[in-house]
Amino acid sequence: MADDGIVVVGTGQAAFQLVGFLRDEGYAGTIRLVGDEAHLPYQRPPLSKAFMNGDCEIDSLFFQSREHFQKRDIELHLGARVTRIDRASRFVETATGVRLPYSHLVLATGARNRNLPGLDKPYPWLVNLRGLDDAGNMRERLGGAREVVVVGAGFLGLEFAAVAAKKGLAVTVIEAGPTLMGRAISAPVAAAFRRHHEALGVRFLLGTTLAALDEPAPGRCRVVTREGEVIEADLLISSIGVQPNVELAQDAGLRCENGIVVDAFLNTEDPAISAIGDCAAFESRFSLGLCRIESVQNAMDQARCLARTLTGNRAPYDAAPWFWSDQGGLKLQIAGLSHGADQCVIRGDAQTLSFSAYLFRAGRLVAVESVARPADHMAARRLLNAGVEVQPQQAQDLNVDLKSLLPVAEPLAAQPV
Repeated sequence: MADDGIVVVGTGQAAFQLVGFLRDEGYAGTIRLVGDEAHLPYQRPPLSKAFMNGDCEIDSLFFQSREHFQKRDIELHLGARVTRIDRASRFVETATGVRLPYSHLVLATGARNRNLPGLDKPYPWLVNLRGLDDAGNMRERLGGAREVVVVGAGFLGLEFAAVAAKKGLAVTVIEAGPTLMGRAISAPVAAAFRRHHEALGVRFLLGTTLAALDEPAPGRCRVVTREGEVIEADLLISSIGVQPNVELAQDAGLRCENGIVVDAFLNTEDPAISAIGDCAAFESRFSLGLCRIESVQNAMDQARCLARTLTGNRAPYDAAPWFWSDQGGLKLQIAGLSHGADQCVIRGDAQTLSFSAYLFRAGRLVAVESVARPADHMAARRLLNAGVEVQPQQAQDLNVDLKSLLPVAEPLAAQPV
């Protein structure tokens, strides 16, 4: 069979990193990068922070110029939505009928925002922050807004809330759960970030949902909570989570469970198809069962791992997950996955804005959440990667240097003179 090269569907972080790593690893075949957005591949994390705050402009968000891709002999197919995978004949087909053959296909299709239920039409004051066009629209509208409502107290919603509050806007965050970032972090860390946001002027309505949403006047929205509180605003930000883009894989008969299921080598059930990034569901020694990780670290590490596998250096994906969120100048850094944790100990003073929460499951350290303590975070990543046993009392004791628990690296062999 002729070598038809590698087709990568998606142009986000994982896809961009993969095509670069493939060339770095010496892959000389055809590489086609296919995405439904017309933009060059770009960074998403700054959209809710630096870009929204006006600290950077669109041009600085692109990973590389068009000339860069040309120099590396990477075909770009932008504004091209893939609608079908033909696994038998090994090609993908776009909405315009273009067929792109592959010897290996990589799905890096990412995820999309969940929509607020019950809306029968789009409104100019309702914005979902996911892509570059969303962010441009939001930043423009933010310039003329006075009151903002954010639905959802996850990372993105809170990052935006902090930006808006620092600009002097009246900000209300509505969250169905009892705490901030409740599905991702421990109660002490959530409480610290609530104090930080409230000091910026953000108001929280927790444990409630929207009962009604309408437009009382052109350019204005009116929100009614389940308890009957009425809030009017110029801008409504929906940030109620994401769902993986699995439809393409599902239609092709590939196994999907909250993501496209892959094995330790990031392959689907079809050996000619892999999946990486936000859309991939995989088993990990850091999780209970299948997990799907939405982070830059996961995208980059999976891309690097798959590039090596596709160029003959086959190795399982085993990187410790880590995340970060910068909210109004206060940085949260997380190492590991806290799902199923049954014990939390604090290193430092949880009443300040500089401490770490160490999460244990059945006596084993599974995650560390650090608030403005980067040294704790870096140590945690090394401890988790190495599988070091840390006792709760050790984590809590500031006199214990946790880095000292790491295995001692073997000295380098003497070099001949």
